[in-house]
Amino acid sequence: MNNILTVARKEIQEGRRNRWVLATTLLLAGLALTLTFLGSAPTGNVGVNQLDVVIVSLSSLAIFLLPLIALLLSHDAIVGESERGTLILLLSYPVGRSEIVIGKFLGHLSILAFSTLIGFGAAAVALVASGTVISPASWRAFATMLGASILLGAVFLSIGYLISTLVRERSTAGGVAVGIWLFFVLIYDMALLGGLVAAQGRSVPSLLLDGLLLANPTDAYRLLNLGSGAASTLSGMGGVTAGSSLSAPILTVALLLWAIVPLGIANIVFARREA
Repeated sequence: MNNILTVARKEIQEGRRNRWVLATTLLLAGLALTLTFLGSAPTGNVGVNQLDVVIVSLSSLAIFLLPLIALLLSHDAIVGESERGTLILLLSYPVGRSEIVIGKFLGHLSILAFSTLIGFGAAAVALVASGTVISPASWRAFATMLGASILLGAVFLSIGYLISTLVRERSTAGGVAVGIWLFFVLIYDMALLGGLVAAQGRSVPSLLLDGLLLANPTDAYRLLNLGSGAASTLSGMGGVTAGSSLSAPILTVALLLWAIVPLGIANIVFARREA
């Protein structure tokens, strides 16, 4: 355990030195504050809780931005060390290969979690400072959104580590990471929408729809945050959730599996990889 924490601390220090922590925090905070004040401006006229609007806005932002940040952080975690020649030095220490992968993963997850909490939390702080009255239900939904956002980041960090252990060049890892991001964030949902349109109004079996939604971690995240409560009405996701039997615990477990399985495969691949 000490070795894992040591490797994690090393990744956090490198992230601070390379300005990753500062850059991601400022980016998320800047976009969150912009969406907060622009998106919640008209809510007072229609009686909508401003924090609920912020949750919808930040969830939509997180779907596009957090996977990209996570993949940029992790895609060269192993292959980058190999190209720089530091992987051999790292393996010469009394530290196991699985400890290296898990330690690096926890370090990057700490960076992403800190940036998400501070960046998105700035939006809630700004609303409170402006005198906005926020209900306990909205606070619970906001806390759920923060936790789910960190979990979504963990999913794509895990996928990034799998990429980094499978390829031999950083440039290849970068290209694959961008392709993975495009597939899950854009192409998959476009193809799913096209399939639903091609069905020409025929009902899709609930089990098939649930399987298709769980096959994409960004869709599971979207349903978890926007599929119930006031966010469901504001985001227009009520129609999707009405035809689905997926509950919050099931969606959370799906995201956990998405984070654990690729990282486990990355551990297996790295254990057999030559430095």
